[in-house]
Amino acid sequence: MGPEWGCLLPLVEVTATGHGRDWSGERFVETAIGDRLVYRGHETGPDEDGNGDGSGGGGGGAGGGGERTTIRLADPVTGLVAEVTLRTRPGAGFLRSQVRLVNEGVAPIRLESVSSLTLGGIADADGELDGLTLHWADNDWLAECRWQHAPYRDHVVDLNRFAHGHAGRGCFERYSQGSWSTGRHLPVAALTDRAGRAWLWQIESSGGWRYETGEREGRAYVALFGPDDAHHQWRETLAPGEEFTTVPAVLVGVETGGLDAAFGELTAYRRRIRRPHPDRTALPVIYNDYMNTLMGDPTTDRLLPLVAAAGAAGAEVFVIDAGWYDDDAQGWWDAVGAWEASDRRFPGGIQRVLDAIREHGMTPGLWVEPEVVGVRSPLAATLPPEAFFRRGGVRVTEHGRHHLDLRHPAARAHLDRVLDRIVGDWGVGYIKFDYNVNIGPGTENGDESAGAGLLGHHRAHLDWLGALLDRHPGLILENCASGGLRMDYAQLAVTQLQSTSDQQDPLRYPPIAAASATAATPEQAAVWAYPQPDFTPDAIAFTLTGALQSRIHLSGFLDRMNPEQFELVRAGISVYKQTRSELPDSLPFWPLGLPSWEDDWIAAGLRGRDASQLTVWRRESPGDAARPGADGRHGVDESIRTIVIPHLRGAQLRPAVLYPTTADATATWDAAEGRLTVSLPRPNTAVLFRLG
Repeated sequence: MGPEWGCLLPLVEVTATGHGRDWSGERFVETAIGDRLVYRGHETGPDEDGNGDGSGGGGGGAGGGGERTTIRLADPVTGLVAEVTLRTRPGAGFLRSQVRLVNEGVAPIRLESVSSLTLGGIADADGELDGLTLHWADNDWLAECRWQHAPYRDHVVDLNRFAHGHAGRGCFERYSQGSWSTGRHLPVAALTDRAGRAWLWQIESSGGWRYETGEREGRAYVALFGPDDAHHQWRETLAPGEEFTTVPAVLVGVETGGLDAAFGELTAYRRRIRRPHPDRTALPVIYNDYMNTLMGDPTTDRLLPLVAAAGAAGAEVFVIDAGWYDDDAQGWWDAVGAWEASDRRFPGGIQRVLDAIREHGMTPGLWVEPEVVGVRSPLAATLPPEAFFRRGGVRVTEHGRHHLDLRHPAARAHLDRVLDRIVGDWGVGYIKFDYNVNIGPGTENGDESAGAGLLGHHRAHLDWLGALLDRHPGLILENCASGGLRMDYAQLAVTQLQSTSDQQDPLRYPPIAAASATAATPEQAAVWAYPQPDFTPDAIAFTLTGALQSRIHLSGFLDRMNPEQFELVRAGISVYKQTRSELPDSLPFWPLGLPSWEDDWIAAGLRGRDASQLTVWRRESPGDAARPGADGRHGVDESIRTIVIPHLRGAQLRPAVLYPTTADATATWDAAEGRLTVSLPRPNTAVLFRLG
């Protein structure tokens, strides 16, 4: 299963109050309990349903047809028992791990960190660490999926530990902070070597996560965790007989193909753990009125022309975004919670607009931010105090909002009533669930720690989402958190789409769109396309092209376009509808590497069963005009880029421009070398090719 899998670490690493580490430092390995764990037994068998993610609402484990091995370990000092459940499938390159701890001792055990998966013995093809490269993804509002890479030794320094006689104390680590699981980084990272081997990992948690990699016994190790005390204020006390289950984590390994091959395996794995849903193959075109358009200020008069134009352009879902409930002169931000339509914005009721959406052949959708209640909302006073996040007995307030704790029956009943009214009574078939506050470490309910409260809430949140879909199986759910700030596979195993960004600058979106398949499957990654009537044809095609290999979130004042502009939009939507059936089976690749934020040329492809697609962007850099050769005078033609596509080497194919024809793009193919030479004569243009 991929590269050589060694294990120079215990299967489980646990720190507990009174039972720390055998070698003190920044690492969460080399723990006293982990070192004491002894083998009790194991069992292996089929894993048909794969369910067991500990969340109560997730999409399951490795999927039907898999294999499951459970290894039982025990600590003779504390009586703590660890059951490590490993899941995979024959021929697959992934290993999914989850740990269940049971206190079989006579005294309480106060847990402070528990690993979900550990692996040691990683090295390059020469058995060294010098040939390893570390890859990780920074994440931020408007700047999601920014992949970085560096030699492993830049971050894990060669200490000559053999001369000193001790292991190192440090490691490379990344972790979440607060309730935005991807507000700082993606819970995904990798190691690669020059021979094409790769180790890629993912942690599936909305309630805190951390990973670390460092050197041990002359090899690299990887340790994956959910929340812990040091980073997330998470502690869990197990009385005798009580248990705790970690969040899931998965490790992918490939022998050849590097990151592209590893992300292909991870994409296939993500599809296996997702909840079944009609949207997985229907993939409707979505129009949303927000981005660069109404921006949270919808009314009947503003919406009706957009509805007609979106339907004529080929949209199949029309989403009324934020503001539809605003009937308050002081603004809606700190008054949300009841989710009733505004009489002022919709004289005669919102049903007039919802009916118009259906009359134009589209499914109506609405934006809701379910987990928050504004400080000025009547619900802030009528719901019981225990239904909200609290710390130190004080209700938490952030940016004018309180936060519901979905473990409380009153909080859940309130949201059930709201969503059953919107979906069941109003006939809404698409809900965009947003999440625009980072509420901090969590909530303290009685003696529990804040981090344990956050994990408990998020597991209840997943269970609530799953129950909502059980009641309304055709409902489509979009996961959004100020764009992509909660982009994790605890939630993406349940929801159908993932917002990738709130980025409003079309020239800044390409690196996000190109790298979005590292965070979500292509058919889940929602990418904005917001053409405007003041855009040039190149600009209209540029913003549309970037969404054609994912899920189109169309926006813009389509109703104000001239016929030529509108036809350019329609043509892009038509191409998407012709090719979208290929998305659910395609695997991503990046022939120019994962994009950097300022890259002029970016390329992202999808490798299908019969053909590949490739999107190429050429952006204008601020330094283009001053760079030698920018105009070709010094022998460098900046309008041409050669792209090597190894998996197509030797294939006889003719590159075809799918969209747009207005960019004057051309391409030639060298089959023997696997080289595609692309010409984009003008900067700030993009093109989608079919390679088959």
